[in-house]
Amino acid sequence: MNRASTLGSKWVKTKILLLNKELRKFVPETKIYNQTNLQQMLNKHKMVYVKPINGSFGQGVIRVEKNDKKYRFQAGKIARSFGSFLGLYTSLNKAKLNRSYLVQQGIDLLTYQKNIFDTRIMVQKNPRKTWEATGYIGRVAHPKKIVTNFHNSGKPLPLELLLNSYLKNPLKKEYIKNLQHLGHQIAKHYQKTYPRFKEIGVDIGIDKQLKPWVLEVNTAPDPFIFNQLKDKKMFFKVLRYAKANGRFLRVKRK
Repeated sequence: MNRASTLGSKWVKTKILLLNKELRKFVPETKIYNQTNLQQMLNKHKMVYVKPINGSFGQGVIRVEKNDKKYRFQAGKIARSFGSFLGLYTSLNKAKLNRSYLVQQGIDLLTYQKNIFDTRIMVQKNPRKTWEATGYIGRVAHPKKIVTNFHNSGKPLPLELLLNSYLKNPLKKEYIKNLQHLGHQIAKHYQKTYPRFKEIGVDIGIDKQLKPWVLEVNTAPDPFIFNQLKDKKMFFKVLRYAKANGRFLRVKRK
């Protein structure tokens, strides 16, 4: 029995999801980063994300695109274009961090005021020691950046607000409930392999057809992102459960 209570590797976390046939359909195609896999994935999906296998806060994430025979990548606020795949690949290897990477199918995310957004679903063990979806929040990317992380200039906003252009009540309420249910199912599945997990944060991207995609599962999620909401009820609950679950919350983040 693996007794770990957190897990850093995005590759391992992806492989765990793929073991479940119900969850597998929500996982973007993901491969280990190398020249062959990158080229195949670009030919197939036209847009991919290149991510460090171990890393947080969106650091080191690069978006790579193919349009006809032209290539482009963006790292942080800097974008570069290339006339050949080899030119792209050579430059990309210099731009990425000096560590192992994944290449993940890019999702054409919904936007809010022309900026992409995703959502964080918080799932925690409650006082009855059963899994409960305790929080959800939208994260809007900075206009000049490709990631939505709060620590990378992303802006946390109520998910209801971000979905207003796409869904009206009661469909919107039902949709958010379904996202929470997906997070809950992921927590239950993860616990089969890692029984000591007490909370996870599931990052979900929503495409233009409103299909949810599991972009990442965080096993040490930051509860303080929920403090950015004007309504503090969700934050207080998430924080209460985090403390009950023994999270070491020495530094209070903004």
